[in-house]
Amino acid sequence: MNTLTVSPSPHVHSGDSVKKNMYGVIIALLPALAASVYYFGLGALIVTMAAVISCVFFEWAIQKYLLKTNPTVLDGSAALTGLLLAFNMPTNLPIWIIIIGSLVAIGIGKMSFGGLGNNIFNPALVGRVFLLISFPVQMTLWPKPSENMTNYLDATTGATPLSVMKEGLANGESVSSLMAKIPSLSELFFGNLGGSAGEVAAVALLIGLVYMLIRKIITWHIPVSIIATVAVFSGILNLASPEQFAGPLFHILTGGLMLGAIFMATDYVSSPMANKGMIIFGIGIGVITVVIRVFGAYPEGVSFAILIMNGFVPLIDKYVKPKRFGEVVKTAGKK
Repeated sequence: MNTLTVSPSPHVHSGDSVKKNMYGVIIALLPALAASVYYFGLGALIVTMAAVISCVFFEWAIQKYLLKTNPTVLDGSAALTGLLLAFNMPTNLPIWIIIIGSLVAIGIGKMSFGGLGNNIFNPALVGRVFLLISFPVQMTLWPKPSENMTNYLDATTGATPLSVMKEGLANGESVSSLMAKIPSLSELFFGNLGGSAGEVAAVALLIGLVYMLIRKIITWHIPVSIIATVAVFSGILNLASPEQFAGPLFHILTGGLMLGAIFMATDYVSSPMANKGMIIFGIGIGVITVVIRVFGAYPEGVSFAILIMNGFVPLIDKYVKPKRFGEVVKTAGKK
């Protein structure tokens, strides 16, 4: 007897598959990986390989020995989680910390919910935030570009542009004086700044965005709504007090905003299904990001913003959902 099997999200149609799209996202991340290796050298490769291998191993082991199911590591989702986790960490992080982050990302962020299609939160961000809370010193020692080409653990470190801006404003300095202490906007765009592997080279991340849009792996709704919201919100604050609040381009090109908007928030499972819901989701992430950056204790807020809005996705999907096929829309006074 034929049966209809309805599986958890992500649901893919038009001849695509989950495996094909996962590897499509990995391909889209390759320009950013190349830029990271160019600027940070050996450390970027070591951190990336350690994270990817650890995530794949832990997913295979948990599925085989704990859940007693057939391992699905070849679908690319574990490798993608490892790659995104690596992009959210300093490129001088010891391997044992990377392994812990991978275990948390896969074991807690993904497999504890039942695996791909069931996780509420983005697994890579779960691992990243866990490491940030557990190892705050190691997770905030950012290598400078071209300084860790050989022994990556001994790389020269420095503050990120967001940290310089946050600390300077707290000490009473003006935005204009602080902008002279950080890389220029062109350097920020091309990646010549300290930070995590995925925070460099906005141009490389944009190349990945264009690739995914052309391949129809993602839609424009989430990335554009996040970036536009950050631009509008930070622009209003900057217009109100130019020497107290940095401008939109600074917020867009620094930190993990581009990485989060393009690759983290667009995760199939932990983002809304409907286009209108995606826009609401993106606006929420943009607002929370600026609020944390400007008024919070942390200089960066993208990871927290995405995880917070991940928690609202079921509510967004419930009240902002497409019309069911064949559904009759009722209007006032009519049946």
